[in-house]
Amino acid sequence: MIERCLGAYRCRRIQRALRHLKVTVLCLVLTVVVLRGTIGAGKFGTPEQDLDEIRQHFQTSRKRAEPHRVLEEIQTGVGGGGGGGESSSSGDGGGGGSNNYETFDINKIFVDEGEEEKPDPNKPYTLGPKISDWDEQRSDWLAKNPNFPNFIGPNKPRVLLVTGSAPKPCENPVGDHYLLKSIKNKIDYCRLHGIEIFYNMALLDAEMAGFWAKLPLIRKLLLSHPEIEFLWWMDSDAMFTDMAFELPWERYKDYNLVMHGWNEMVYDEKNWIGLNTGSFLLRNNQWALDLLDTWAPMGPKGKIREEAGKVLTRELKGRPVFEADDQSAMVYLLATQRDTWGNKVYLESGYYLHGYWGILVDRYEEMIENYHPGLGDHRWPLVTHFVGCKPCGKFGDYPVERCLKQMDRAFNFGDNQILQIYGFTHKSLASRKVKRVRNETSNPLEMKDELGLLHPAFKVQQNNQV
Repeated sequence: MIERCLGAYRCRRIQRALRHLKVTVLCLVLTVVVLRGTIGAGKFGTPEQDLDEIRQHFQTSRKRAEPHRVLEEIQTGVGGGGGGGESSSSGDGGGGGSNNYETFDINKIFVDEGEEEKPDPNKPYTLGPKISDWDEQRSDWLAKNPNFPNFIGPNKPRVLLVTGSAPKPCENPVGDHYLLKSIKNKIDYCRLHGIEIFYNMALLDAEMAGFWAKLPLIRKLLLSHPEIEFLWWMDSDAMFTDMAFELPWERYKDYNLVMHGWNEMVYDEKNWIGLNTGSFLLRNNQWALDLLDTWAPMGPKGKIREEAGKVLTRELKGRPVFEADDQSAMVYLLATQRDTWGNKVYLESGYYLHGYWGILVDRYEEMIENYHPGLGDHRWPLVTHFVGCKPCGKFGDYPVERCLKQMDRAFNFGDNQILQIYGFTHKSLASRKVKRVRNETSNPLEMKDELGLLHPAFKVQQNNQV
């Protein structure tokens, strides 16, 4: 009857709509049942009570989502302006505040505890109690501890390389990155040459800050590590640029202090740059302790250091007027007390134990073209030292861009010698990216290590057998 009145097509459409309506009503009923069971309507209250509970439920959900929204806004910079409200930082150590490292004031967490202990101005400065029998004490210790020999092979002393930086972050945004590059570079060289390494970030004696901070540290390490034959000090702004060069230890068997320098400039001219104390070797013995005790009295900051600086400027050739520094003091000490110290000091000029960056870095391409690692001298310098750049400070003696670009080149120059072991090299001396220079092989142990750096222990053993 209905089909005859409306037609077969329209009748089927009406039947389909009725079926859809049944499904919709069923879904609505199920939804109401679920809501009543999950948000309080399961208590079988009145419809008005149910509506109130549903409204409260959604209000609570919005409140729980609010902190998450605020955090997202802070992370994306939307709410990072410190515009008040509950999301602002209270500044205390309670864990509140922004998640943005870029805008965080790092000085908030660097709080010095109390005032520094002021020394007695009437008491002469010393690095510590006077020790006069260190050679005997050390000899007895070595005899009782044969597992810690001071020589790890014929003409191969046990060496501790010591470097470090200030307890606080650098005073510029990129300084710590370059400190990281510098220590990575030193770790690479020490690993290859069987040298132990000590990185210091503590100021052991507040009086000896600045140039002089190394002296208390060196003395403490010599006394704490009798197994060490040589301590190798290296400034944080110096990098190894010849990873294959092994120091000529046999040359120094009769010497206690090795520095880069020239005898005529120190002893004859008394030139304040006749040597460099940014990279030197000091033997662990009584002579070294006596030298440190004689070297240190010019170092205490304040009036003593200022007055000593005047003496050094007056006595040394070419020295500008500024407070006493450890390098000038060493030149003065050797020039005025040569008979006491000179016969045990080796001023090395045969290779670059210290190499001034200004005359080296621009020549790296020429070195790569004409020479090879393992020479250590002007052809391929062992150390490139960025004197005057002061990459961790606010101001340097040279343009910042020049210093940082040249430090990148020096790092990559040394790093290429490490990467080549594994078949890579930097795309250029100015690039952070690397490229493959050797194809992979199914016989990796047959690859030739041209510089002998992959297994340096084998190289040392072969040299000992010759």
